[in-house]
Amino acid sequence: MRQSQLFTKTRKEAPADETSKNAQFLIRAGFINKEMAGVYTLLPLGFSVVNKIKKIVNEEMNALGSQEILMSTIQPKEVWEVTDRWDSEKVDVWFKSILKNGTEIGFGWSHEEPITNMLKSHISSYVDLPVYVHQFQTKLRNEERAKSGVMRGREFVMKDMYSYARDEKEHMDFYNKTIDSYKRVFDRLGLGNATYVTTASGGVFSDKFSHEFQTICEAGEDNIYVHKDGKMALNEEVFNDKTLLDLGVSKEDFEFKKAAEIGNIFTFGTKKCEEIGLYFTDKDGNKKPVYLGSYGIGITRVMGVIAEVFSDNKGLVWPKEVSPFNVHLVRLGNSDASLAFADRLYTELESKGVEVLYDDRDLRPGEKFADSDLIGIPVRFVVSDKTVAENKIEVKYRTSAEAELLSETDALKIL
Repeated sequence: MRQSQLFTKTRKEAPADETSKNAQFLIRAGFINKEMAGVYTLLPLGFSVVNKIKKIVNEEMNALGSQEILMSTIQPKEVWEVTDRWDSEKVDVWFKSILKNGTEIGFGWSHEEPITNMLKSHISSYVDLPVYVHQFQTKLRNEERAKSGVMRGREFVMKDMYSYARDEKEHMDFYNKTIDSYKRVFDRLGLGNATYVTTASGGVFSDKFSHEFQTICEAGEDNIYVHKDGKMALNEEVFNDKTLLDLGVSKEDFEFKKAAEIGNIFTFGTKKCEEIGLYFTDKDGNKKPVYLGSYGIGITRVMGVIAEVFSDNKGLVWPKEVSPFNVHLVRLGNSDASLAFADRLYTELESKGVEVLYDDRDLRPGEKFADSDLIGIPVRFVVSDKTVAENKIEVKYRTSAEAELLSETDALKIL
């Protein structure tokens, strides 16, 4: 992509009402556009990051044996009434509307009810189980106060997966495999060292305990307590004497941290399937309810958390796995020699399958470098009259203050 043709522009200032660092940088760097509080449009750079996050998540979900589907955002009132989660007094994040024919509908904030209802026509016998499906869906939640940029919005992209099992053992086997899978996801996203699996309450999702994946982040809205061994963490809501006694640990061994939830998993047991009427016949001909599990990762929230965790006073610092481009090729000057060298290098990089953003704009070097730092691509190649005269490329990592001159061969090896 030539930067002169990129559908987005950098900005010197973020909207005055935007206080979160992730949204300020993402808006200024041209990754997102703010439509209203809690609602953002993904521009090409942001869309690329989100797609790379989705690709990593999808690969790990596929490895678990889950199959991708896509359900409707519009949901019927009736399926939620049977589980008593239509009432806005009990679930206060609903967006609701009425069709022209008078039918009441809701806009999906979650999908446990409609997908379980759908599976009544797919599951009847033990041979139909287990079933694992996932989707990447736009969720709508009527948050009273949208804040923290894309880390808490009224509209966001989420991966939600659902497991249907014959019994508790089959369910827990998959549940524990999913914990390991989520750890791999966050390792691949560059967040593994800062992310903890925490025990939490099930909240509006389940009356049982759940597990959350919390990333240490000053902008996070959650309070967690991390054990000194680095292997155990508890949400504030379950950090009490009873829990500590059950775990056989001491309060003094925990350290308070601010964190952002980027994933969660819930065990529903058989209750929801019983309410909706999802049963199967076992080997002996007995009718039994199905075990349900639900597993979420906030895709756009992950992008926001990465922007918070991996940024400095100059702008974003993307991990290479999710960066919109592999390299930022910056051309300085418009001499015939620099132009020819940079154009040839751009073509060669593309021919090798390298994703490259080529800054071919007619701007001063300081403006180009400021934009490059703001956008945050991990590696920068600079071509100028000076580098061309030496038949070299100036290479700089976004995380380094120093640059080095390398031969084209050595520079390409980096990528």
